[in-house]
Amino acid sequence: MADHSLNGKVALIAGGAKNLGGLIARDLAAHGVKAVAVHYNSAATADAAEQTVAAIKQSGVEARAFQADLTTAAAVEKLFTDAKSAFGRIDIAINTVGKVLKKPFVEITEAEYDDMFAVNSKSAFFFIKEAGKHLEDNGKLVTLVTSLLGAFTPFYASYAGSKAPVEHFTRAASKEFGARGISVTAVGPGPMDTPFFYPAEGADAVAYHKTAASLSGFSKTGLTDIQDVVPLIRHLVTDGWWITGQTLLINGGYTTK
Repeated sequence: MADHSLNGKVALIAGGAKNLGGLIARDLAAHGVKAVAVHYNSAATADAAEQTVAAIKQSGVEARAFQADLTTAAAVEKLFTDAKSAFGRIDIAINTVGKVLKKPFVEITEAEYDDMFAVNSKSAFFFIKEAGKHLEDNGKLVTLVTSLLGAFTPFYASYAGSKAPVEHFTRAASKEFGARGISVTAVGPGPMDTPFFYPAEGADAVAYHKTAASLSGFSKTGLTDIQDVVPLIRHLVTDGWWITGQTLLINGGYTTK
């Protein structure tokens, strides 16, 4: 039987500087991984990445920050090769990178379309590709998407639309990588209580989202708490290895497929 524990494993977290990615990085460190490669996008998140690295090191786990704009295939390839060179192996690859745009369909420009698909779709495609090349046998691969993939809603055509291809990438990769024991999943949180959420929403929309989930009354904000997403991620990269090719929505009953 393959070892699906975190002991001795190396994790690469894209978008691992802060918010959900940062919490995943710290959580895996707390639960037994040997090392964590913390990716961040630009100088704007460099300090947060170093803080996450420092917190991981304080727990006795190796960690290092890696900067890259993942909207080019070359940058994604370099991220994987640099992380593997630093730690000797990669067992777990988790991509939390994303960009949101809430805008009427008829107002979305070509430049905005290209940008959204570069961040949410193209980078995810090449992250999965490089994971397939670099992950150890019995590795785990998770991509963060959005619960809007199960919603019938206006104004998110470019956001949900650019995340939607990841479902298909996930299914194909699970079939192709499965012969090596690699599990491939996508996780779609509901609206999360992070700085990523609020700038795109008006007050009325925020109020709606805070009451839309079946379990909203039991959440401190009514929104999806990143603390509630992390245990699912940890399960998928350990005992939940038999789950593969799936898109799992975690949103307290906000929406479903």
